[in-house]
This record gives sequence, C-alpha cells and structure tokens, in this order.
Amino acid sequence: MTTVIAAGGLALRVRGRSVAVSVVVLVLLLAAVVVALSLGRPYVAPQDVVRSLLGGGTPYDVVVQRLRLPRVVLGVAVGACFGTAGALIQSVARNPLASPDVIGVTQGAGLAATIALTAGATSAVIAPSALAGGLVAALVVLALGARHGLAAQRFVLAGVAVAIALRALTEIVMLSADPIDGQRAQLWLIGTLAGLGWRETTWLAVALLVLLPALAWAGWALHTSALDDDTARGLGVRPSARRFSLAGAGVALAAVTTAQVGAVDFVALVAPQVARRLARAERPPLLAAALTGALLVVLADLTGRLLLAPTQLPAGVVTAAIGGPYLLFLLVRRRT
Repeated sequence: MTTVIAAGGLALRVRGRSVAVSVVVLVLLLAAVVVALSLGRPYVAPQDVVRSLLGGGTPYDVVVQRLRLPRVVLGVAVGACFGTAGALIQSVARNPLASPDVIGVTQGAGLAATIALTAGATSAVIAPSALAGGLVAALVVLALGARHGLAAQRFVLAGVAVAIALRALTEIVMLSADPIDGQRAQLWLIGTLAGLGWRETTWLAVALLVLLPALAWAGWALHTSALDDDTARGLGVRPSARRFSLAGAGVALAAVTTAQVGAVDFVALVAPQVARRLARAERPPLLAAALTGALLVVLADLTGRLLLAPTQLPAGVVTAAIGGPYLLFLLVRRRT
C-alpha cells in the first residue's frame, strides 16, 4: 500500500511495507544496543542497562554509560551513515554493486590517510586528510562517469577502475614506509570502533545535520532518479543534475564517515540491498537502509569484541566476512 503525502507543492510517496520494515529493524536495533551494552566483562543484566540509560542509577553506570555507550552509539551513527550513502549511490547508479567501497571513495580516503600516517602526521590531521582523499576520488569517478548523463554502467566501471588504482597506490605507500607506520595504516584501513566514541559521533552528527536538507530532498527525488532520461524530461525533471546531486550527497556522507572510523567495508553495499529486498521495493528505501546499516555495524562490533575475547577483531573484519560472500551472491545472480 502506497500513501501520497503532499506538502508545499511536493508529493512524497510512502510505502506501507517500507514503514513496517523500518519499524521492525528499529526494534531489532534497540534490542541489539541493549545486548551490546550488556555483554562483556563485567556482564550487566539487560534490566540494569535499561535502568542505567533511563537515569535510574545502578552500580554499573560507569561501565554502561562511560565505557560502552560511546562506542555503541558511534556504531549506530556509522552504520546509519553508510547505509544511507549506499542507498543513494545504488539508486543513482541503478546497480546493487555500487557502493563507496566499490567505486573508489573508501580507497581514496584510505590512500590519503595512509600517506598522512606514514608521513608521521598527528592524529588531528588523519581525518581531514581522509575526507579530502575520499572527496577527490569521488570527483574523479563522477568526472569519468559524467558522459551520457552519469550512465549507470559507465559510472560503476569508472569507480571500479579508480578503486583498483588507488588500492595499488596505497600498497606502494605502505611497502615503502616504516613498518610501524605501515601497521598503523593497515589498522586504519581495516576499520575499527575501538578507542573511539563521542568525538567521532559528534562529527558524524554534524555531517548529518548539514546534509539533512539534501537527504530530505533525496527521499523525494529518488522517485524519479531511476526513470529513463526521456521520461524524466517529459515530467519536467533534469535527470543528469538530479543524479549528480544525489550521488554527491552519498559520496560526501561516505567520505565523512570513512574519515572518522576508517574503512568499515561492505556496510554500504549490504545494508541497502537487504532493506530493498525486505521492503520489496524497486530502490533501497533510505530510512530502512540507514537502520539496517546501524544494526549491521552494532552486531559486527559486538561480534568482534566477543568472538576472540580478550582479543578484539575490528568491526571492518566482521563486515568484510559478511559482505564478501554477499558480493559473490550478487555477482552470480542473474537478477538483482
């Protein structure tokens, strides 16, 4: 069932199934947050977690609120940002394989961060360098795919080519660097939430607030982004400009997120497609994709903390273990 909401001359179609999927995933996300705050050493009973979050006061307030909550909230923010970015890019490219870690945005951020890390730059320089690298890589991909109005196939192929080239350059930089600096860069490239918290979450929140008008517009604009150019022009829409704007919002969000936590791969690939299949929609629904991404990262980080405890696996390792087989699944399917 589809409901049309009209306001200010704009009409927004809301699909009942997409809303239902978003609600279900939100409930699962809240449960995952409680579980993530509960499990570990020491173990905190779920009821004590809820009581602590509500300000009831428990002996575990320090563990829940200071030690675990910042990391879990960051996981929610990272997953939501990657899920939204992936949904935008895949909708514009009209290809389920298009995501920031496939079309070169992540690799651009990784190359810039690796150069900064191996050059002995301070930690304050790493995130801005990664952000700049991701945005430059995105501009190159958009420029290469700009012919014929950002054609889907050309856009994805250009992104894959740029990603391969940037990955090769990153390996060259790491091999020529000091071994210790190379290990630091390798850890960043894997992507981890360990040791991170409110500061990184604040930066992501600022990015979301800045991009909120664009994301609100995107929810409406995506309904016409998948139309062929002749049909879109017949409706009075400039398809090329719209696709560039949507793709730009997606890559900016992905670059900002990667700059804060490193390359947590495949979240932007998997989350939108899971949301699309659950909602049975033609394109990934933004809200469902964001919530699915948040759920995926929270569970991945929790698995990384507990699987080989006391050794912690970076969240990027767990998401790659999930995303790699899923990417193969998409490749072998005749229809996606």
